Amino acid sequence: MTTDSLRTGPGVDARSTRDSGDGLLPLREHLPARQKAAPSPDPVLDVVVPVHNEEKDLRPCVERLHGHLARTFPYPFRITVADNASTDSTPAVAAALTAELPGVRYARLEEKGRGRALRTVWSESGAPVLAYMDVDLSTDLNALLPLVAPLISGHSDLAIGSRLARSSRVVRGPKREFVSRAYNLILRSSLAAGFSDAQCGFKAIRREVAERLLPMVEDGGWFFDTELLVLAERAGLRIHEVPVDWIDDPESSVRIVRTAAEDLKGVWRVGRALAVGALPLDRLARPFGDDPRDRALTGVPRGLARQLVGFCCVGVLSTLFYLALYSLFRLGVGPQFANGGALLVSAVANTAANRRLTFGVRGRAGAVRHQAQGLVVFAIGLALTSGSLAALGAASGSPSHGTELAVLIAANLAATVLRFLLLRAWVFPARACPEPEDVR
Repeated sequence: MTTDSLRTGPGVDARSTRDSGDGLLPLREHLPARQKAAPSPDPVLDVVVPVHNEEKDLRPCVERLHGHLARTFPYPFRITVADNASTDSTPAVAAALTAELPGVRYARLEEKGRGRALRTVWSESGAPVLAYMDVDLSTDLNALLPLVAPLISGHSDLAIGSRLARSSRVVRGPKREFVSRAYNLILRSSLAAGFSDAQCGFKAIRREVAERLLPMVEDGGWFFDTELLVLAERAGLRIHEVPVDWIDDPESSVRIVRTAAEDLKGVWRVGRALAVGALPLDRLARPFGDDPRDRALTGVPRGLARQLVGFCCVGVLSTLFYLALYSLFRLGVGPQFANGGALLVSAVANTAANRRLTFGVRGRAGAVRHQAQGLVVFAIGLALTSGSLAALGAASGSPSHGTELAVLIAANLAATVLRFLLLRAWVFPARACPEPEDVR
């Protein structure tokens, strides 16, 4: 269903479609404007409509969507009907639409599953912006341009319609309202999701993001949306939310109970994978300098300000953890053994926290090496603090517990500066990022 001509959208140069050279996503760029808003073999926007036995709703949906885009959308577009193994006359209706309306395509899949259909069509599309909407068109189409505009401009990586935003206007029954809000509450409490509406059938994504993100998404059904958004958010990608006007389809074929059960299984699977670091989310990182505010910083090494803040936060928590452990160990052993044990445990936790939060390293790759290097840094800290305790003991004989803590805090402050420099330059060296081109 694809040709080589569909792999590159109009106005998208090779620099924006390839990797940045170090495994990061390329810089987001504003897609150039077009003089004529008409369907094209090389569209800027590809809107996918997943269907399964929708012979009744397919034609009015596509005709209405096509008319809206032709009137209002300022870029070339395409509408792709993704047929999930329909057994009624849906294929015949879709074939007729492709013959009648320019820019309408049909793709047939022999397996059911909305997520499977979206993954297949999006993976093979050449449009720089990919979107989808449900065939019932419950969402008002006036939200389509606000949905994709942040992706076209280069501001955001994904965009979603939200029925739960304060300014959204929604008409639906109390059961669906309760299920929707309960599900999003579960996502917030279990996966720390920051987006407001995971299941609204109205979403868009930039193609270079989809190329990296789709292979990580395992679900092929209704949980596909949630998994896509959770992984994108955890990777630090920018998700834009659009309040929508939405009217429930009373004839929807979605089975709420079965779908909810499958979604809960998906929440457990994704939560476990995130907890053990099994997902290579570092492949979704943007290079520093993608945000214009980053490029405005002069005379400061890239990432230094953010890393310093993260390191200080981790350092404060690690110091409190270390002091608590030292006080606990001191109940049973001498000061040197208590100091060594507390430092060892807190050093492992400190390296893991700095690896993820300060230096943005995700996944299991290199974790053992990083911990080994972190232990070397720990040994230096141990030498400084143990030397301080030894000097204190030689000077005062039997110092009080408060005096020991005061000396340890001073020694740790000195060791902290050295620890940050070693972590930044040796354990987690900054990846080289290409300088953004000066476009004048």
